[in-house]
Amino acid sequence: MTSRKPDEQLARNSRLRLVRPRSLATARQAVTARRTRPAPRPPEGTPAPAELARQARTVLADAVRIARWAALGVPPMPEGLWGSDPGTAPLADRVQERAAAALELTPAEVRAGWDRARLAGLVELHGSTARPGWRLRAWDRDDMAVLRGWVALFDAWSLVHPAPAGVEPYAVAEVVEAVPQMLSLLQLSAGPVLMPVLLDLLQQRVAELREERCEVPQSQSQSQPRPSEPQPAGTEDPESRPGSRLDVPVSLLLDWALAGLSAVGALTLDQGRSATLTPLGNWAVWVKLEQICVAAQSPAGNIEQSAEDMLRGCARLTPGPARVEYRAWLAARTVSSAVTELLAVARGEDALLRGLAFEALRVVGAPAEAEVRAAADEPSLRPYVLLWLAEYEGADPEDAADVLTREEATWLWVDTAAAVADHGEPQLLLRHLDSAMQGTVPALIEEVRAGGHPRTVQVLVALAAAHPDPALAKAVRRAAFQVHSGGA
Repeated sequence: MTSRKPDEQLARNSRLRLVRPRSLATARQAVTARRTRPAPRPPEGTPAPAELARQARTVLADAVRIARWAALGVPPMPEGLWGSDPGTAPLADRVQERAAAALELTPAEVRAGWDRARLAGLVELHGSTARPGWRLRAWDRDDMAVLRGWVALFDAWSLVHPAPAGVEPYAVAEVVEAVPQMLSLLQLSAGPVLMPVLLDLLQQRVAELREERCEVPQSQSQSQPRPSEPQPAGTEDPESRPGSRLDVPVSLLLDWALAGLSAVGALTLDQGRSATLTPLGNWAVWVKLEQICVAAQSPAGNIEQSAEDMLRGCARLTPGPARVEYRAWLAARTVSSAVTELLAVARGEDALLRGLAFEALRVVGAPAEAEVRAAADEPSLRPYVLLWLAEYEGADPEDAADVLTREEATWLWVDTAAAVADHGEPQLLLRHLDSAMQGTVPALIEEVRAGGHPRTVQVLVALAAAHPDPALAKAVRRAAFQVHSGGA
């Protein structure tokens, strides 16, 4: 049996399958072009969204406290809130001590809360500055924003709880890949599941994954190189230790996975004898199985609402009816005040609202040109501004993306992916993958990581959770971990 080199195999299997190239202008519409089928009802006994949100707020209570303290209680500092490398985003020691004293937490609890706040979208990193995410501002009033924040943390459970020391990354990746089937069993069981049953399922699933990848038996692998994942600098290559794969007990990784899922509030453990999904975990697994994502509800009377609430109300509409709402909202205001309000919303952290704000500005047209053009120097708005100006000057919307540099187009792709991950269905995220200009997933990942978008980790985690190809999902998940940890 022969085996391809790892890089060649990944490149061969990871090409973006494009029937025809779709411009980013078309991809922008992925969020609003939702299916209108009725959402399936959750299983009987599932708590109401308000109760689920209350439980999610409890799980993330420390993260919210730390995020609010960082947003309101820390004066600006030249070196920012963290140490010498902003990419890893750990709080600097003296900031940890101040936070621990102010919030009556231990430094370890502060570090854990800060990490969760980032993964849940409560804080976002912009260069050397930490800013409150849009979810933090909506935390007390928007139950769906709370639940989406918790789901983002749930998807990133393997980043929250460190893997056991000495276990090779490929072994960890196998278990992460097998966990969804274990969660499905827990959800279908609707009650406690004994550890031996979970261990047996996990072992079977890991064996299936190895068989699907045509891995040779251990007795043959010592005479032939085995593909392995890239190792961090200074880490011993697993190929240098024959038999290491078999030396890793799956039971150890099962304990790690269950502890990680328990840490994010997805399940409870009964003294190591059994595991049971919490109501939050049961709901989240059902959502994943049904592949739905409930859109945030908006108040009635969009014309009388602020720009943000109006745009939220239009988020569930298709583009045609949404434009009618934009025109009615604009007619009730002076042009200057409306444009100023829409641009203020676009500067926020909700990527969906940013895209919708520029759709509303397209309805404004010429009167908005001066203020829109003046926003071109703002990195988070520049791709949207350039597209708006190109279309205003007569470019076809399908060709307008040609005005963007590769870096700007990649930033816009990540921003749109963040909107889809927050407000769309998993299949829309996969369709959005096809709109990337890069030819392969590895190339896309490399440029996304280099772009420095504050939502990069969350987008990669969501994409890994949605992708049906286990090998690609693992590669994307590994990239998310490297970006999260500041690795190369």
